Amino acid sequence: MSTVDSDLAPPGDAGLARRFSTFLHRHPRLRLAGLLAGPVGWLVIAYLGSLFILLLSSLWQTNPFTAEVVHEWTLDNFRNLFERDVYRNVTWRTVKMAGLVTLADAVLAFPIAYYMARVASRRTRNILVVAVLMPLWASYLVKAYAWRTMLANGGVLDWALGPFGIDFPGFSSVGLWLVFTYLWLPFMILPVYAGLERLPSSLLEASADLGAKSFRTFLRVTLPLVFPAVVAGSIFTFSLTLGDYIAPGLITSEQYIGTVIYSIRGQALPAAAAFTDSSAGTVQS
Repeated sequence: MSTVDSDLAPPGDAGLARRFSTFLHRHPRLRLAGLLAGPVGWLVIAYLGSLFILLLSSLWQTNPFTAEVVHEWTLDNFRNLFERDVYRNVTWRTVKMAGLVTLADAVLAFPIAYYMARVASRRTRNILVVAVLMPLWASYLVKAYAWRTMLANGGVLDWALGPFGIDFPGFSSVGLWLVFTYLWLPFMILPVYAGLERLPSSLLEASADLGAKSFRTFLRVTLPLVFPAVVAGSIFTFSLTLGDYIAPGLITSEQYIGTVIYSIRGQALPAAAAFTDSSAGTVQS
């Protein structure tokens, strides 16, 4: 620093900044807390705060004549969810669909991700990564309506399966399962691919040197190490299926958690909030 710059610099600022930097260097936990204070504070306010407001809304009542929200505390909304069969059936149907979609995506994603991470060349790997990401660039509604067209009578699936004498059910739970499996497959492929890419090749070579066959190596080495990535992808596919209301409304007439919440939100907002809280509890459990 020149003499002129030294004269222009505020006295004591450099020393104060140096002492503050030294203090943070000696207290790494305090430095980490300072770095995370902003993001964690925003998370608490925006995410947990909204969930808390949602919980408060679920404890309110609804005027049966005007459908207006009455700010009086009650547990009737949650009691109705557990006592009425329709809510239990909808919840079970949605959880079952989410589980089937997660299982199908895991079965489809693992070989694709394994080929991308362990077999394909670098150029082919980059092309496949772009190919997996490309469906995410398209609008959700465009993809949903495209599948609605394919599932309709005389659509692509009828045209492809007709020569084999197979009558596809079309707008049904099976069709919705296909739509969800397609929509959320990239969310399963990418975490599994990241987990397989970080898998050390030396472990696979050591397993082969010890005489383990390919299938045994997969069960005892590859799968346990990549299992956290599979869990991460399963959280995406399960939770996204659990709360979706657009695809079920387009593909099938059956009711799911998302469609029920969407349909009653205007007439019984506290009941919809209670159903939402129960759905969130299902995801977390």
